[in-house]
Amino acid sequence: MRGGPSVEHEVSIKTGENVLRYLPKDKYEGVDIVLQKDGQCLFNNSPQYFQKANYLVDVVFNALHGYFGEDGKVQQILNNLNLPYTGSGALSSSIAMNKVLSRDIFAKSGLKIPRAIVVKEDEPLDEAAGKIFRTMNPFWVVKPASGGSSIGVTIARNFPELVEALENAFRLDSTVIVEEYIKGREVTCGVLENFRDEEHYVLPVIEIIPPAERNFFDYECKYDGSTSEICPAPLDFQLKKEIEDIARQAHRVLGCANYSRTDMIVSPRPSTSFDSAQDKSLGTSGVYLLEINTLPGLTSESLLPKSAEAVGCNFPQLLDHIIELALNRNKF
Repeated sequence: MRGGPSVEHEVSIKTGENVLRYLPKDKYEGVDIVLQKDGQCLFNNSPQYFQKANYLVDVVFNALHGYFGEDGKVQQILNNLNLPYTGSGALSSSIAMNKVLSRDIFAKSGLKIPRAIVVKEDEPLDEAAGKIFRTMNPFWVVKPASGGSSIGVTIARNFPELVEALENAFRLDSTVIVEEYIKGREVTCGVLENFRDEEHYVLPVIEIIPPAERNFFDYECKYDGSTSEICPAPLDFQLKKEIEDIARQAHRVLGCANYSRTDMIVSPRPSTSFDSAQDKSLGTSGVYLLEINTLPGLTSESLLPKSAEAVGCNFPQLLDHIIELALNRNKF
């Protein structure tokens, strides 16, 4: 199932195309379910009601990204149809997609996160930007509270850029998160359930090095092949273990299922003056959790398949394992 109504429609189309291409043909017969942006549903290019999936398929491989596909909505529909599906359930998907809620859970679980300010669209932009400017030093990472693929994410370096970044983010969401910018090494780490006799098997850490002219791993960098992705990441043993433990804990505390991928920053930065009683999980250096992806991309440029390949699990084997997980788990 690919496509969908979100701004990540094209990425989802590529993920689904890759899944269909590499699906083990000796075991599965793929049905291409495309959700058009206008709401039309196609089964192998033939218009059908979405509910017909209940009669045509045994399990749904959810290759949707963003709104509707990754936020619990389609998961609840599939629950109601009593259809097994890959990825996390409705509740954990909705929490993970909401960066405000997931940040709160991460912080209460003792995971280190960047400090941030949440802004609602009914707040005057100048007042919100002024509050941010007085509270946190530049730079700032401005992002919609939901969504993925770094769409709508901007790094603002001064007050005018901050106002413009807020305007851009509000075009995608009614709630925006402004995080402190943490300079460091970008890493990501995947978790695959019930793999090689481990309940939560942690895949090798990948270091992400965007092109020098880019500030971070943005939408274009993710899919244009310009980014260096080193797997396994050249990090010392203790640091790798910390990153792996964070990925595993993030997966568990949100109740994710099947697989996930957690993005982090490894920072050596010195102490700041921020010391709030309600933010004891915020530290001064080390590994900062940015966000978790409950449906990581599975395109030819995507990170999860690369980390699985590094431990000898090729893409068809990865797809087979994910489908088996979906078929065998209890629906919720």
